[in-house]
Amino acid sequence: MAQNHVFRAAPQNGKHDGKGTGASGGRNGAEKRQPGRPRSEESRQSILRSTLKLLKQDGGFAELTIEGIAADANVGKTTVYRWWPTKGALVADAFSTGSEDELRFPNTGSVYTDINIQMRGLIRIFRSQRGKIVAALLAGGQSDPELLEAYRDRFLWPRRRQAYETLQRGVDRGELPAGSDFDLILDSLYGPILMRFLIRHVKLEESFADELCSVVLKGLGSRPKV
Repeated sequence: MAQNHVFRAAPQNGKHDGKGTGASGGRNGAEKRQPGRPRSEESRQSILRSTLKLLKQDGGFAELTIEGIAADANVGKTTVYRWWPTKGALVADAFSTGSEDELRFPNTGSVYTDINIQMRGLIRIFRSQRGKIVAALLAGGQSDPELLEAYRDRFLWPRRRQAYETLQRGVDRGELPAGSDFDLILDSLYGPILMRFLIRHVKLEESFADELCSVVLKGLGSRPKV
């Protein structure tokens, strides 16, 4: 389900109708449940935790199975399939949920700082063991369209919508020009990170975020506020 569109800045103080789908991510058993928390949500969170736990073991994504996840989470396979149609969808959801706080865009009053902080968080994740999850999803997605769709819908697009809002705040504050092509800006910022992450022709360092923000955002008129 590719989403082909050009997302441009609204006039200052305007709002966008961003498109894209996403999902965010309790153990089912004898443990006492907290008041007000549905048992189904406990099971769902347990499945997500078990997925991340098993991904860290030998074999990683390739050896991960729905049966193994269900057993570790103490639920039935049908419970897993109730929320996730494929292993790829589950892994993408678990990764997205597990990194949600780290990859949330801040609102510091400077679009340069907001983007820079988020990009540094992404690079830290790519450099950690969790980067192998993303690499496996992207590699598998080249021959499995449903896997790539799961990555886009459950990880990429929720972040992308937040990025649109961050850039729009920059337009509203006069840091970026009205009419800016948000997709072109984001591809120019994040594309080089993905290239260094996947191709490894140059070591991916957090400082790379500073260089990209300087070239792309300063080129558009943004300046870091001090």
